[in-house]
Amino acid sequence: MSRKFFVGGNWKMNGDKKSLGELIQTLNSGKVDSNVEVVCGAPSIYLDFARSKLDAKFGVAAQNCYKVSKGAFTGEISPAMIKDCGVNWVILGHSERRHVFGESDELIGQKTAHALESGLGVIACIGEKLDEREGGITEKVVFAQTKVIADNVKDWSKVVLAYEPVWAIGTGKTASPQQAQEVHEKLRAWLKTNVSDAVANSVRIIYGGSVTGGTCKELASQKDVDGFLVGGASLKPEFIDIINAKA
Repeated sequence: MSRKFFVGGNWKMNGDKKSLGELIQTLNSGKVDSNVEVVCGAPSIYLDFARSKLDAKFGVAAQNCYKVSKGAFTGEISPAMIKDCGVNWVILGHSERRHVFGESDELIGQKTAHALESGLGVIACIGEKLDEREGGITEKVVFAQTKVIADNVKDWSKVVLAYEPVWAIGTGKTASPQQAQEVHEKLRAWLKTNVSDAVANSVRIIYGGSVTGGTCKELASQKDVDGFLVGGASLKPEFIDIINAKA
């Protein structure tokens, strides 16, 4: 079964209307492979702006949301609000949410369940830290994170799994294509054993961690790498080269 290549751009806490407007113009006028699903993760305050300016062929994602639809949760946004802005995706469980803001596996699972129930697509992030990789427990860590997500998913067609080794995010270090493929292959095998053959074959497992125009082609050629979640490079014109990594 062929899985549609998926490239997400995570803008993180970057940009303003001027610079993001220019980036959006570059994307709208760029030549992008029509066989690729592209989603841009905008800061929540710019979701409306991004959705109104970006061409309809690009999706937009929020970078986080809360686990209920409304209430006394100062500073949070809900899937209902995200959808009201015409936005159909949310990134959940990013390592910065886990390690900078202390979000637990349990909370990320609850958010995933609520976002999916609300009709959003979820880019669910998992990945090990450097000491965990050096300690030889990469599999244990990513399987545990994946299990909490899997326990909260009923419809896998709305989920993209993003493997992001924490030691490679924003550090300039990239997992080698072989390292990425190895973990992706093990994740697919885990899904086969713990969810189903059909889900293991159809769910897209994308790689994140210092993906650039220079590293994307070899990574994209790996059998189980179905796309990318791109950080810093998604704010630059080279994002188009990354989108076209398979072209």
